[in-house]
Amino acid sequence: MTLLTSPSPRCAIEALRGERTLRPLADTTTASGLRSVLEDGIYQILGTSKPPAPHVVRASSLRQNPQTTDISLSPLGRIRGVLVNQVLRLLSVGVKVERPFDEALLAWRLDAGTSELLTSLDRLDSDEMARLATDVTAHSITLIRSLGDVPARWLPRSSVRATQLLSGGSVILRDVIDLMVGSTSSPVASVALFDVTTSPLGEGAERTMRYHALVQTLRSSVVPLRTSTFSTATGEMWSLDVDAELLLRSANEVLSALESMTKSS
Repeated sequence: MTLLTSPSPRCAIEALRGERTLRPLADTTTASGLRSVLEDGIYQILGTSKPPAPHVVRASSLRQNPQTTDISLSPLGRIRGVLVNQVLRLLSVGVKVERPFDEALLAWRLDAGTSELLTSLDRLDSDEMARLATDVTAHSITLIRSLGDVPARWLPRSSVRATQLLSGGSVILRDVIDLMVGSTSSPVASVALFDVTTSPLGEGAERTMRYHALVQTLRSSVVPLRTSTFSTATGEMWSLDVDAELLLRSANEVLSALESMTKSS
């Protein structure tokens, strides 16, 4: 399990899937063992008692150090992240994005309808809106220059949501993968996961990458080929080839996060 780093990859999407002849056979057996590990671990934490409300674990549950505050989670940071993600969604279906802020904002409004974040956006004054537009454009240009074309034959899917219920619904794993390519029906590992962040990469990014791979494995019962994250703040891309060791590590990280939740509740 080696972390592969690449400063400003010339074509992130090609690096994402790698060389076809080097892909391992599809692993359809590991998922059941991971589910057993999680179920046993949850039983040790919760016992037989059922919580009044489910414990919900998300990527953000593993990303943050509880002693620090991630500025990307501020309203403006979240808006920037949403808009850059809209740019990724447009790029993934072959749209040539020429005015990133305007096109992303239009796509978001059409997709979201009404939301708390959109309300926050509409409250910005002209100077704040101009700064946000400049910021989003800079991050988007980094993404556009590095992503490369996403072939339709790779079956790109954006903003893929996943939910996994454990322990009879006492624990829920929720996840959103920014971009997924490849098929779970291939005889070799084919699915690659791509996450985009507007923050610099750090230890939390590795845990998030592992979590995406874990939830996707539980969701599809097929181990993905690779999980990656790209920072539009620095142009850096990290990738991990997914194997049983990585997935087991993520399962233990989920259990640690759950234990912290139960202690703080």
